[in-house]
Amino acid sequence: MREPTKERAARRYGRALRHGWEWLGAHTLVRRGRALELMHRAMGFATLALVTLAPLLIVIAAADPLERGGFAAWLADGMGLSGRSARVLTEIISPPHNVVGPTSVWGGLALALFGVALGASVQNGYERVWNLPPGPWHRVWRQATWLAVLTAYLYQEVRTGGAMHGPERITLSLVTGTLFFWWGQRFLLGGQVRWRDLLPGAVATMAGLIGLRAFSYFVFTPLIVDNAISYGAVGVVLVVESWLIGVGFVVYGGALFGRWLLDHHGHRFGDRSMRPGKSARRPR
Repeated sequence: MREPTKERAARRYGRALRHGWEWLGAHTLVRRGRALELMHRAMGFATLALVTLAPLLIVIAAADPLERGGFAAWLADGMGLSGRSARVLTEIISPPHNVVGPTSVWGGLALALFGVALGASVQNGYERVWNLPPGPWHRVWRQATWLAVLTAYLYQEVRTGGAMHGPERITLSLVTGTLFFWWGQRFLLGGQVRWRDLLPGAVATMAGLIGLRAFSYFVFTPLIVDNAISYGAVGVVLVVESWLIGVGFVVYGGALFGRWLLDHHGHRFGDRSMRPGKSARRPR
């Protein structure tokens, strides 16, 4: 008699898990992530960030009159590195002192032009998340503006990191980060999605970045030192690229999670205007 009782308990437990999975709608989230090709997009984001955004930030950091560590300081702050790992990154990533010269203005403009490709990639990802048609080519000014605001956001993060500590820095980072990703979705989508519908995605993105920073602190911090010893500069660049893949996964995944949360659980928060599978576009 004991065995059938255990079997019934196991079946009830399995049914409860299935019901919970269906109630959460997690299967829909997984399916949407596959349809969006989330990992593929994250790898594309990392490649574009390393090829286009990183050189632009190097030029800006080198031209900064308040320079304290240059681009390596920006990167170490974003990855949450400290101590020996931050020093190793600085020694390998730091550009030469003469990176800013007579051609820096034109070089910076060229880098900004190529950096627009990153904004275009993020915009396309957001459009896929919200089932919107691709924006026209003349919206490139939105991508350039988004890139400029992203650079300003990263700049203030590094500057406040050196001037503020503890709860003040955490609060400022959370507020500015949430506002940036909230505004970024709205701006790149051309205002086709309501502000309140985009807020869950912005909050989810910031939560993911916090988790990625904690992961980077415990995993990438010792890994950078080990790779620098074993493989030299190439090993450090591979760790940075892995971190950028994580950033891309969070940027797209956060927006996707916000859309899924709105579709499947928005009515629980009083918004009954949205239903699963319904377009989020505003009526024109």
